[in-house]
Amino acid sequence: MDLAENVYRVVAGFPTEEKYGLTPQLKRCAVSVPANISEGAGRPTNKQFKFFLEVAMDSCNEVQTQIELAQRFGYVQPEQARY
Repeated sequence: MDLAENVYRVVAGFPTEEKYGLTPQLKRCAVSVPANISEGAGRPTNKQFKFFLEVAMDSCNEVQTQIELAQRFGYVQPEQARY
């Protein structure tokens, strides 16, 4: 939940040309993390829960990559990328 909140704060400062690019992609990935954890927690078996945790981890990796790209583009300062 904190990750999604922080990502929303950071992307608010992105340039308008990223309105349909990096900004919505980052938001989707960040929101996907807690959503998949929550969905998995409601599943009846540990195997199903594990699957959703893996999907959440995949989304975390996407966020990390996109934040690194945003740093390279000059949209994010290094101190903003430390979550």
